[in-house]
Amino acid sequence: MVVRTPARAWHLCINMTAPTIFETAPPTTKNVILSFPTPHILLVTINRPHQRNALPFAAQWELHAVWAWYDTEPSLRAAIITGAGSKAFCAGQDLIELGNLTEEDFKARPWELRHPPTRFAGLSGRAGKKPVIAAVNGFAFGGGFEIVLNCDMIVASPSASFSLPEALRGIYAAAGGLPRLVNLVGLPVATEIALAGRVLSAKEALDYKIINKISSSPDTLIEEAVALAKKIEDLSPDAVIVTRAGLREALKQGDVESATRIVDDLYSQRLLNGDNRIEGLAAFAEKRKPIWKPSKL
Repeated sequence: MVVRTPARAWHLCINMTAPTIFETAPPTTKNVILSFPTPHILLVTINRPHQRNALPFAAQWELHAVWAWYDTEPSLRAAIITGAGSKAFCAGQDLIELGNLTEEDFKARPWELRHPPTRFAGLSGRAGKKPVIAAVNGFAFGGGFEIVLNCDMIVASPSASFSLPEALRGIYAAAGGLPRLVNLVGLPVATEIALAGRVLSAKEALDYKIINKISSSPDTLIEEAVALAKKIEDLSPDAVIVTRAGLREALKQGDVESATRIVDDLYSQRLLNGDNRIEGLAAFAEKRKPIWKPSKL
């Protein structure tokens, strides 16, 4: 339920421990469920379990809007993405839809029938400002694996598995997954996954440092992902944005000085002049928990 408050904020009550006050309305969604385990954490659940959580183009544009809202909504500090049901995190592109589309469809609806600028599910090519954690509850194949490869942290169920089977279908992993996979595991293993159909188990994904951890059981997956998100929630929202930018630029630039200079030019002065920097240092000196303000970065 969403109601307008006199203060022009949005008040949303869905699976929350406490009410969340938003400055802007969350986008309307049909293929994903938005819920809020805490007032500052967004949980996005792909809700197409009968289609193995495969995503048609419309769902990907929905998600693009969700992540754009998340990055600009000051009350939110961390997000989690997962899939409905126990079998599939996301099976990738809805190949039934793709196979049924004609050349006339693409001509008539050129913008609807393509990936958003942030690529698959609005995530596989997303830069963004705030972190997203993947809670992988089953198989993450194709675009589903490409989502995982661009998330900031990943918790996987013991039953999770990972694959890029596009070449078997006459297509290829076009949403950023191939170069990201090479960066993580090296060319030989990435080639075996992409060209020889190798499917990684959760344990193998952990061994290759693709994921952060395996949950104790499938039933505790979301709980453990939320616990990880809460660690981010407790930090200065400004510091999270700038630190994440530093990590991302390091990977992108491959050069310490270039990455440091870019982040310094973008954020350093604004962070130093911000209320949260002052509050963080004051709370440390006074031996108390800081009270953070929404980020203005």
